[in-house]
Amino acid sequence: MPAPRDPSTLLAAARLYYLQNRSQAEIARELGTSRSNVSRMLTEAQRQGIVTITVHDPSGRVTTLETELRNRFGLTDVRVAQRDAAASVKVEEQVGAQAAALLTELISDSMTVALSWGHALQAMVYATEVQRDYNIRLTQLVGGLSSISNEISGAELVRELATRLGAEYVSLHAPATLGSEVARDALLAEPSILEALDVARSADLAFVGIGTPSHGSSSAILSSMQLSPLEEKEFWATEPVGDLAARYFDVQGREVKGAVSERILAIDLDDLRNIPNVVGVAYGRAKTPGVLGALRGRLVDSLVCDEALARALLSESATKPDPDRRRTS
Repeated sequence: MPAPRDPSTLLAAARLYYLQNRSQAEIARELGTSRSNVSRMLTEAQRQGIVTITVHDPSGRVTTLETELRNRFGLTDVRVAQRDAAASVKVEEQVGAQAAALLTELISDSMTVALSWGHALQAMVYATEVQRDYNIRLTQLVGGLSSISNEISGAELVRELATRLGAEYVSLHAPATLGSEVARDALLAEPSILEALDVARSADLAFVGIGTPSHGSSSAILSSMQLSPLEEKEFWATEPVGDLAARYFDVQGREVKGAVSERILAIDLDDLRNIPNVVGVAYGRAKTPGVLGALRGRLVDSLVCDEALARALLSESATKPDPDRRRTS
């Protein structure tokens, strides 16, 4: 009888069973052992790592991580895109597809849906496909990004999503950043801009990208403001970890006030909290501090992310779930 724990014997049994689809009785005859011993050998092959089994959800989701995140942070909806290293689809497209699926689950006629901007939301919009038109209204949470090159603005995303959903939309005809608080306030006095912001505040559902101040478009927003050395020093002294709709916040989700916030044309974070369901969409471990800040500050009610970010959030967060995490209406 072969040694039941010998790696070469375990490998032989595993190859016969998993690669050649031989029955345990056939393997027992070939290896000169009992059928029950073959069963134990296959179990031991898994324990030693000779055999690894991966279960792929056809929906492309990791439901175990979704449950952990929902319980840990008291979230309403969670979608975690499964990591597939062999897939040719980029992680942002996988996350975008999950966000698009959630969007179509949540929307219904007569709703107002608001969007911010960013690569994750762009992927969501481009992945959205529906079988009918929706009687909904789309709007922006933040002004356009005319001062920042190579970025897809909220206006473009809202217009594209409206086309895909057969919906109407309200545009916020103003830049996201201004050169001064005076310039920002002058635009806020315009009736059309006030009306667009009021529509955003009344949204039933919002999808927002979660930025990182030191990287990408969030960093580009800061650069576009041409802050003075003192203003820049004061901003970084607050230790911002992320932004939603160009509103920067710290590790506890508190909005960073000062020169930066005074030059942004967007709803503020308190307005965002009042929207019944705010869905944060992000991917990549680098987004961990920003997403955690948004969760701790109750800035988002739901989350769509990739597997790597989901695991980082669970690793970096406290082990106990927050029983008061859910917002009451």
